[in-house]
Amino acid sequence: MTAFSFACTGVRADQYAAGPTLVFRLRVTASGDTPVHALALRCQIRIEPARRGYGSAEADGLADLFGERSRWGSTLQPVQFAQVSVMVPSFTGETETDVVVPCTYDMDIAATRYLTALTDGEVPLLLLFSGTAFTGAGGFQVEPVPWDREAAFRMPVATWREMVEQHFPGCGWLRLPRDAMDALLAYRSRHALPSWEATVQALLDGADSPAHDPLRALTALTATTGRTDP
Repeated sequence: MTAFSFACTGVRADQYAAGPTLVFRLRVTASGDTPVHALALRCQIRIEPARRGYGSAEADGLADLFGERSRWGSTLQPVQFAQVSVMVPSFTGETETDVVVPCTYDMDIAATRYLTALTDGEVPLLLLFSGTAFTGAGGFQVEPVPWDREAAFRMPVATWREMVEQHFPGCGWLRLPRDAMDALLAYRSRHALPSWEATVQALLDGADSPAHDPLRALTALTATTGRTDP
């Protein structure tokens, strides 16, 4: 039985990808000198928040995920980041390959909220592996890759921020229900506003007025078929 071990040696933002994408560099080592014809891997990547410290600003940004810092002893649990498949070509002994991980800037995703809250330092990751190996000299033998294969890696926060800036330079991203988007679009059209930024700003500009609550106005827009301007 061939024993496999894994190590993550680096990560980079893919500047040519159509969407936000990280590329992890993976080193695979197979025991003995038996050729590995192919290796079909399943890779699960988890964030392990308890393996790093946090500044005051970061703690504030993580409050919606983990609660107050006083509760972190029980709430600072692993966060799912990605699950991808990797096909490693033939090798003997040791090889390196890329693990391509499409990412999202959807703030409804726990991993995105966690990463966005970090200001610097590193992100503690754990890569978990399983899969099937096709090995053998002069023939094929099918071997499982045990579920206990893993590799720890600390990804620089700067790499995540670089990836986000490539696709959303200077911007955030907000997902809204379809009815809320329709209401905002109708509001923008009625007021001939040039951009979404101007649309949101027009709603916020009335926040100082006691008679004008932008959140209540938006709720009213989406709750009625005969929508009126806030």
